Amino acid sequence: MPRLLPLRDALSNKVFTNIRLVATDMDGTLTKGGKFTSALLQGLQDLAAAGIQVAIVTGRSAGWVSGLAYYLPIFGAIAENGGLFFPNGSDRPVPLIPIDDHYIHRQQLAAAFQQLKTQFPLLEESTDNRFRITDWTFDVKGLNTTELKTLSQLCQEMGWGFTYSNVQCHIKPKLQDKAPGLLKVLREYFPEYSPEQVITVGDSPNDESLFDERYFPISVGVANVLEYTNQLKHHPTYITSATEGEGFCELVSILTIKA
Repeated sequence: MPRLLPLRDALSNKVFTNIRLVATDMDGTLTKGGKFTSALLQGLQDLAAAGIQVAIVTGRSAGWVSGLAYYLPIFGAIAENGGLFFPNGSDRPVPLIPIDDHYIHRQQLAAAFQQLKTQFPLLEESTDNRFRITDWTFDVKGLNTTELKTLSQLCQEMGWGFTYSNVQCHIKPKLQDKAPGLLKVLREYFPEYSPEQVITVGDSPNDESLFDERYFPISVGVANVLEYTNQLKHHPTYITSATEGEGFCELVSILTIKA
């Protein structure tokens, strides 16, 4: 297992001296028991007061994320693992991957899901799938690591990408991922920010590209990411002592003390 550095090491080494943006996963990273807490909302306010921008980068659907981007004190949110970006205050998503015909795209995703069900008949479509544009989701509950690897291989054979989180599995375009989507948003909205001024935060396999130091050299895993370390090729640089949203608030306290 790789050695993940305690978050306090970043404070003592002054790694966070020039951070301008926090790009964070949501479920299992900002939430606690599946919910936002008052401490999390205060943490987002504290980051804004410190002049540090926040972007949520989630696998959740376009339908869910449009509301998040509108109401939370963040500059925007990326939905569907890099498929779409919702700037704060806007109800129109910015596409991050090219899709020529959305109707045909959804039909093709549905056909891929049905093909998976021929080998895994108990797969259940996620309830939020009707609110999606770029990917197709089904519940991860009950699937073991071997089955997830098989599903990934089947998707690759059909020409699709695959990832999963602690919530659901995603059939998606091969090049669609969190880090490439975030990089596109940064080039458009914050071209003055270098990768060294960005912290990426996550907890699950679908956050792995955010942990890839080729894209972002400073990454943080909340403590529950330890559940997946043996399944990840790329690991976060630092790890919090607390899990879920409490781990994120741990990071916020360090960033705002620095600021």
